[in-house]
Amino acid sequence: MGFKSMLVDDDMKLEKGKGAVLVGVSRSRMKMWIIRVATTVLLWTCLVQLTAIGEIWAPRVLKGSPSCFTPSPRSVKALSSSSVVVFSKVAPPPKRKYKNNGYLMVSCNGGLNQMRAAICDMVAISRYLNVTLIVPELDKTSFWADPSEFQDIFDVDHFITSLRDEVRILKELPPRLKRRVEFGMVHSMPPVSWSDISYYHHQILPLIRKHKVLHLNKTDARLANNGLHPEIQKLRCRVNYSALRFTSQIEELGKRVIRILRQNGPFLVLHPAIQKWICWHSQAVLRVTPPLINRYAYPWWKEKVIDSDMKRKDGLCPLTPEETALTLRALDIDQNIQIYIAAGEIYGGKRRMATLSAAFPNLVRKETLLEPSDLRYFQNHSSQMAALDYLVSLESDIFVPTYDGNMAKVVEGHRRFLGYRKSLLLDRKLLVDLIDRYNNGSLAWDEFSSSVKAAHMNRMGMPTRRVVIPDKPKEEDYFYSNPQECLQLPDEQPWTS
Repeated sequence: MGFKSMLVDDDMKLEKGKGAVLVGVSRSRMKMWIIRVATTVLLWTCLVQLTAIGEIWAPRVLKGSPSCFTPSPRSVKALSSSSVVVFSKVAPPPKRKYKNNGYLMVSCNGGLNQMRAAICDMVAISRYLNVTLIVPELDKTSFWADPSEFQDIFDVDHFITSLRDEVRILKELPPRLKRRVEFGMVHSMPPVSWSDISYYHHQILPLIRKHKVLHLNKTDARLANNGLHPEIQKLRCRVNYSALRFTSQIEELGKRVIRILRQNGPFLVLHPAIQKWICWHSQAVLRVTPPLINRYAYPWWKEKVIDSDMKRKDGLCPLTPEETALTLRALDIDQNIQIYIAAGEIYGGKRRMATLSAAFPNLVRKETLLEPSDLRYFQNHSSQMAALDYLVSLESDIFVPTYDGNMAKVVEGHRRFLGYRKSLLLDRKLLVDLIDRYNNGSLAWDEFSSSVKAAHMNRMGMPTRRVVIPDKPKEEDYFYSNPQECLQLPDEQPWTS
């Protein structure tokens, strides 16, 4: 019994000893955990305080002094010249809040640049009517037969977000209104050409309020050139030069063409307006080309009878390649300069361009600078191909249009906006007279050349006032060729009248 009790006492003492040890270990672990937590909190607090102090004092301490945090000018230069580009995300402007008066749908007509100007006008009109604009529909039925949608040519998301402080733009109508339009329950009409903003307030806005949705078709040249509030004009410019950005695919391919051209030195962009549809419209170069299809079979042509010789003498026709070659030679353009042909298919092809090619052998096109695979997705999409030409035209050392069509006008205005880049604006009426006199031998080359130079000395895209002709908007200067309200006037260049 005594032995058993001793064993029991020993077991009890052993168990108590183990319990005491376990309690001690637990308390030690708890202390270590508390110390770690406290240390972490303390370090984090110190780090926050140091960061705050650094934000206040670091710019003053480090400004102008070299350190591991401030790169040297040499390293900055190296970074800027490297191929690594860091894009900073720009926050979109805040949404403009206004009472929505309804929805405006628009169908643009014409080629790329005609539609581009119309889109700018429709955004400005939507802004000042306080309506929601639906992303414009592009022309698919004219000569170009281009099935491209808006988002195939322009960055639609950038278009919407970059203008959201001015106007609400949607990709499509709300479902209920969309169903009404699909059933044909929509009021559609062409607005009156060259109208000021009061026309849209008094005639168009009541229709939008009445029908909730209004569809405007044939939207080219529907807003006046002059007599508008400066803020309207500036909004047109903002849309044209900022919001209407081409898709990344078009932008990247355009940059590649420009890089290829720049590697070989300066280049001139020539826009020879002798595509089939222009010849068909003006009938100006048919005297040296095969007959075209019968334009008079189309009832929507307003002008039926055309005297092509008279139009040419009045300067209303594009210059032919022969006339263009003479003009460039008279202006002492280097015969070895790269001349990029910004145009679609030339009517008459290589044979039609033979004289110009002989005088300036370094003629190039996007099709000759790029591989067929590069243009595979752009084939049969004339507006997307025109967008490539547009980008190259903007960056050229000299831009020379042979006709004042929409491409020539809009590119001229964009080059003015970019700093009065040299655009040779040909006086065709004078040129055809001088050329005819030179060709018939009544004018020597030296006299011909000096006359051409003198006539174009002040026709290089320099600052100038728009010509305003009341009640004759078609004859006055086009807003998009000279958006003077949006231009920064160089100090060294005075305005000319």
